[in-house]
Amino acid sequence: MADPVFEGVYGPFTIDATDRREVLGYRLALTAVAAGQAGLLLQWRQFGPGQLWPWMVVMAVGLGLALRWIHIYLVPLHRALQLFWLLGCAGALVLAARSGPGGMVAALTNQPLWILAIGPFFAALAGVGFKEFFCFRRPEAIGVTLLLPIALLGHLGGLLGGSATATLLALESALLLVLCLRKFPMPAAADVGDKSVFAYLKAQAASSSGAAP
Repeated sequence: MADPVFEGVYGPFTIDATDRREVLGYRLALTAVAAGQAGLLLQWRQFGPGQLWPWMVVMAVGLGLALRWIHIYLVPLHRALQLFWLLGCAGALVLAARSGPGGMVAALTNQPLWILAIGPFFAALAGVGFKEFFCFRRPEAIGVTLLLPIALLGHLGGLLGGSATATLLALESALLLVLCLRKFPMPAAADVGDKSVFAYLKAQAASSSGAAP
């Protein structure tokens, strides 16, 4: 079958096999983040805060890949989310070095200032949630966008105890999983967006670079 052709703002474009692979990769990677967070919270509730780092690795790799394949028109925003992810992962590595991999969650619970180290990672995840809400107006997406900062900043500021923070994170995790599952039936074109806009912005950037002294 021929690749579907769409009429964009700046001309026609097609959704090809590469686009479909990237969209599937994005959806699977974001689902891995949701599954990793859900697994972490469930294990934490059942067995305590020790040895949760494998779930953190799943979340870190999943979000990194999701940000690799996500389609965002504004390149500076895309790069900013990737930078937040990188800073958050670096902060997590510092935390692991200081507390040991098995003591990371306990350190976050007992010393909330560590949230500042890993906070950029969750800022990137909240940014993905905002992008999903902006594009598709899904209520679960705005839930992800709002609940993450409320839970983490509330705990950091001493406004929320451990139980309340865990409850908000569990609700956010469930909403993220719902968001991911609802994306799979969608056509790939929905996640790709208007490729003619990407082409136009790329051409404008190249023109500006060429015109610069």
